[in-house]
Order: sequence, then C-alpha cells, then structure tokens
Amino acid sequence: MALTKNTILSHKEIEHKIKRIAYQIYESNANETELVIAGIESNGFILAKKIKSNLDKISSIECTLCKVTIDKVEPTNPIKTSMSKEDYTNKSIVLIDDVLNSGSTLIYGIKHFLDVPLKQFKTAVLVNRNHKKYPVKADYKGISLSTSLFEHVHVNLSKQPYEAYLD
Repeated sequence: MALTKNTILSHKEIEHKIKRIAYQIYESNANETELVIAGIESNGFILAKKIKSNLDKISSIECTLCKVTIDKVEPTNPIKTSMSKEDYTNKSIVLIDDVLNSGSTLIYGIKHFLDVPLKQFKTAVLVNRNHKKYPVKADYKGISLSTSLFEHVHVNLSKQPYEAYLD
C-alpha cells in the first residue's frame, strides 16, 4: 500500500498560524519589557525566528532569540543553548518547536531551562499531536491533530512554500 501525503497546513495557513501565535505571546507578555524566544534546532529555531520577526513588528518587547540544541534521538544528552544561563535567569521564556509528538524533546528542553529561576515559562508549537508519551502541553499552538501512532507529521519551514503534511 502506497503512503499518501495529506497536506494539513498550506504556506498561507502556516504564515497565519505564526502570526496568531505571535499575537498570543504578545498578549500574555504585554507587561514584559524583555522576552527570550528559544527555538529547538532545526525547525523549531526557524519557527522561533519567524515568531520573533512578527513580535518585533507588533510589540515593543525586546525579544532575544536563543537556539536550543537537543539530541532528539537521545534527549538525555547534554543540551546546548546559544545563551548562557545568566542571560536568561529571571526572564520570561517561550520554548518553541515545530511538532509536539511524543513530548520528549519539549520536556527535556523545559527541564534544561528550569535549572535557574525564571519569571515565566511557556511553550509553543506549530502542530500539536494529541497523543503524547510525556505530560507536556503547548501553551500556544497553531493546530491540534488527532493522529494514529503510525502517521507522521512533516513540517517544511526551510524553503518556500512552507507546508505541513501527514503521511
């Protein structure tokens, strides 16, 4: 049986979801002067850059971009960030990834940032899959899907037109 590719978000829809997530982040942080936008490498970081770009257009909050490198196969390996712990201590952080699948990448990313005191911590994903292995949720999400364990969500943000599809 051949695998089929079902588009779940078109380029235009992805752009709209990114803008909506940026507005939600702004609304939740309207009283903040500074915000750390942390994107999980690779698609999560691309998404974080796009959200930051939208935030820069709609708000006066100073947004700092942080790249988070996690071994997705072995998430217990040391996590690297482009910012030192001192740079995000007592700040508000939004951790961003493209797809919330099992939850392991996001939960280990959250754990890393909890080594220091934070003002506020939220998570954002473009696609939230409703069956997870870990008790983690996305505070901001573009779309939620109920998928089978055999289906896989792919997100292309590296070249235009962007798309998200299920196979």
